[in-house]
Amino acid sequence: MDSNPPPQVRFTLGRQSSMAPDRVSGSGSDSDSEEIDGLDRIDPRVRLMFFSSEGNIQGIKELIELKTDVNFKDIDNRTALHVAACQGFCDVALLLLQAGAHVDSKDRWGSTPLADAIHYKNHDMSKLLEKHGAKPLMAPMHVKDAREVPEYEITATELDFTDSVDITKGTFTIASWRGTQVAVKKLKDELFTDKDKVRAFRDELELLQKIRHPNVVQFLGAVTQSNPMMIVTEYLPKGDLRLFLKRKGALKPITALKFAMDIARGMNYLHENKPEPIIHRDLEPSNVLRADSGHLKVADFGISELLKVTNEVKQEKLMSYHETTWRYVAPEVYRNEDCDTKVDVFSFALILQEMIEGCQPFATKNEEDVPKAYVAKERPPFNAPPKSYAHGLKELIEECWHENPERRPTFRNIIIRLESIHNSINRRRRWKVRPLKWFQKMETIWKKDDSVRSSRDRSSHI
Repeated sequence: MDSNPPPQVRFTLGRQSSMAPDRVSGSGSDSDSEEIDGLDRIDPRVRLMFFSSEGNIQGIKELIELKTDVNFKDIDNRTALHVAACQGFCDVALLLLQAGAHVDSKDRWGSTPLADAIHYKNHDMSKLLEKHGAKPLMAPMHVKDAREVPEYEITATELDFTDSVDITKGTFTIASWRGTQVAVKKLKDELFTDKDKVRAFRDELELLQKIRHPNVVQFLGAVTQSNPMMIVTEYLPKGDLRLFLKRKGALKPITALKFAMDIARGMNYLHENKPEPIIHRDLEPSNVLRADSGHLKVADFGISELLKVTNEVKQEKLMSYHETTWRYVAPEVYRNEDCDTKVDVFSFALILQEMIEGCQPFATKNEEDVPKAYVAKERPPFNAPPKSYAHGLKELIEECWHENPERRPTFRNIIIRLESIHNSINRRRRWKVRPLKWFQKMETIWKKDDSVRSSRDRSSHI
């Protein structure tokens, strides 16, 4: 049978190529369905593609027995294996591969069956194709000239994941790099077929190189020249603030203040980044890590959380909260309104109150109901004893979670106020300690004087 496809043939049913600019994800229009009527009169090669989109094993077997060309390409250079990969029918793909289907065939946009399987998250299909020789996808940032490799590039083979475990909500994994433990974030497969995400990731890495602050987790490098791409940061073995609070409960006021100042300093550094501020957008206890020094560091501001903003920032870019908790998210985000750096200030207020109260915001509510409470202008209650809140601290929290973002203070202002409260507590503590020490000292002197006087009295009697 002639293997050259008639130029008018285009297979439009089911999921289209992952790289096609006008791809559709449905099952086709009514007119598409009408074109399939009278299957016996349609080119067997087109029928093979149709059966592959439907998962019709018996139909495919019959066509293969009739020596139908399994590598037939339509006008877009798509094959039956492309179709099966998009739909995720592993049994169909296996039949086609056993019949001689080319595993790395490219369509008109350069997409392979493996690329399509990765895009549509058909992980079992991806494993099957790789098992049958599909070439791993080249990383989107791969450069041909070695001189163009970024300075931060880490060779993937240098990272040892032996006995690795997930950390910080499973976002990062512990690995060994040049004899040092590091935290590694592997990027998701859809990055390879989404040009916007690749561009965002490239901008992200350019920005991460510039971040240097003692209260922000340090970026060490990235894997960009091979698949999977990865972000590598310092590893802090003491874990995150979430686990610490779960173990300790309510913190002492002085400890809560020290932790709050650490977070505020890290966030102020991000917000005052030039030329644009950096919004964390996922500030919550499990994204704040504890260093060996006892100080806190803001973490997990990778590709899905970090955002460079301008005055015309698009709201849809701020709506990627599918992997985070809504318990710490500002009400304007839930209302789909434009957002700025003040969303982080709102989250900070909730963390500060949690450190003092010893429980999560609205701990008795289901997580999906918490943002509704914020929108309804409800805020977590202050149940801790009044002495737990130093003078001015409760007022600061209330300002930080104010309904109107413009009324919330900046982190620069928050730092000044926290330092003032912290110094005030220290002065009171010194005032309480000093009289006790003075009394103990005087008591020693009095006892010594009494001893001397007693000795003199005895001498006079003699």
